[in-house]
Amino acid sequence: MTSRLVEQLGAQNAAGSTAAELAGQIRALILDGRLTNGERLPSERALALELRRSRSTMTRAYGLLESDGYVTRLHGGSTRVALPHIEHRAFDSDDASAIDLSIASMDSTPGLYDATVRSLPRLAALRSTSGYSLQGLPELRDAVASRFTQRGVPTSPEEIIITSGALNAVNLVLAAIGRRGERAVVEQPSFPHALDALDRNGYRLTPTPVGIDGWDVRHLTELLLRSRPRVAYLIPDFHNPTGATMTDADRDRVAATARNVGTSVIADETTTELDIDRGWTPLPMAAFSPQVITVGSMSKIAWGGLRLGWIRAEKPVIARVLAVRPSFELGTALLDQCIAVELLDEMPALAEHVRSRLHAGRSAVSAGLEAIGDLRMPRTPGGLSAWIDLGAPISTRLSLAARDRRLIAPPGPRFSTGGVLERFLRIPITYPPERTIEALERLRLAWDDVREGTAFRPVADTHAAVI
Repeated sequence: MTSRLVEQLGAQNAAGSTAAELAGQIRALILDGRLTNGERLPSERALALELRRSRSTMTRAYGLLESDGYVTRLHGGSTRVALPHIEHRAFDSDDASAIDLSIASMDSTPGLYDATVRSLPRLAALRSTSGYSLQGLPELRDAVASRFTQRGVPTSPEEIIITSGALNAVNLVLAAIGRRGERAVVEQPSFPHALDALDRNGYRLTPTPVGIDGWDVRHLTELLLRSRPRVAYLIPDFHNPTGATMTDADRDRVAATARNVGTSVIADETTTELDIDRGWTPLPMAAFSPQVITVGSMSKIAWGGLRLGWIRAEKPVIARVLAVRPSFELGTALLDQCIAVELLDEMPALAEHVRSRLHAGRSAVSAGLEAIGDLRMPRTPGGLSAWIDLGAPISTRLSLAARDRRLIAPPGPRFSTGGVLERFLRIPITYPPERTIEALERLRLAWDDVREGTAFRPVADTHAAVI
């Protein structure tokens, strides 16, 4: 049985690594939070057998981690993950000079304040109620349903549940329809926290590739037919992190295949409204099958601090979600819901603000990558980020070198199911241009460190990246 460490590392990536490189890869897993403090690691002998390497190499790798404070070892006993106790850390989450590229999100829309003020009378009118709203305020469900109908999917308020964000929606759906031990088809790369949610719910993840040019739909449909998974989690619009959009024809083919094999498709539309200049507008995935379960949120088009999302599904699924929701929470904050009602009435203005901000962010990233010289930005017509091909499997090394420059840049494997994608790095296009310019300058310095062979200096940091 493969250990969790090797699953996270990716046996193929780790197989040719030196002891120092292997230690760096494990350190990156710890700093990203993929290995948790106190977690037991395989013994040197067991790890050597799994990776088909010498035991002395494993001993050396663990020794390097121990000397930097990233593992503790008991003689004749276990090796466990630790966090270094360093009085003066390189940076922490409160260090204003640090730049965190693990969070791809913009600041609030200019209309948020006015929408909040306008929402207060609506909130005041609810004071005589219990304050709990298991399915969501009727007027907000009506507004979300109307938005789906405008986009080509006739929807009633009874087919909507208001949630505390899209990730909360995913967790509620998995709790309602999940079966531990079943297969789940996921894109590779994909949104890391959704992969974590599926893993926590006991699914066996089966990846299908996505690149900047889109999906291998033949692979995806054949995978659905062959494995007949319980769930398929897809991001069809401005895919996170590649920025790709699935065509209507491919949506139809995937949705029909999933329906025929009994797979529940969870379509994550968190990034759907993040259009810069795509030039066309696809139909929602739900337009091609009533069995598609859609999740979305206001976090990317309004503000991450507005914890407001939704689920759109057939009424039997809605009933199942409502049945399990009380074990998680008793509804979504009423103030957030009242604000969202106001904001959804201003979608054209919201979309224009998003387009302007993302266009500026994209230009800044492109200019910053040109200054590095060896990297180029792929076409990025919208979404949260640019998916950069580094030209070599050095993403983890570059990520570690970036931390030494007070820059958090999660490596490509953080977006995978098995430690692969070492050639890639996600760079958000959501930051203000001046912040992006500074971040890319730090990335340039880290890039130089990697090329000069200085990227494995000890990293004095206890911050675990949040994606």
